[in-house]
Amino acid sequence: MKDKWAQISGQWKQFAGEAKKKWNELTDDELAKVNGDRKRLVSIVQQRYGIAKKAAEKQVDAWANALKV
Repeated sequence: MKDKWAQISGQWKQFAGEAKKKWNELTDDELAKVNGDRKRLVSIVQQRYGIAKKAAEKQVDAWANALKV
């Protein structure tokens, strides 16, 4: 998973659009702040959707695994 996140992080501008499709309540500004950082994305998803950290981690990891990287 770390290798995949390294790729996602390196190409975040491309993947931010995919994240927006998955979590449409996230703002462009929030996605820009993520800047490819998994922990930051988990935190923002957790806060925006009012879910537990573990649930946010599961969503983020499932999303990342489904990406064509």
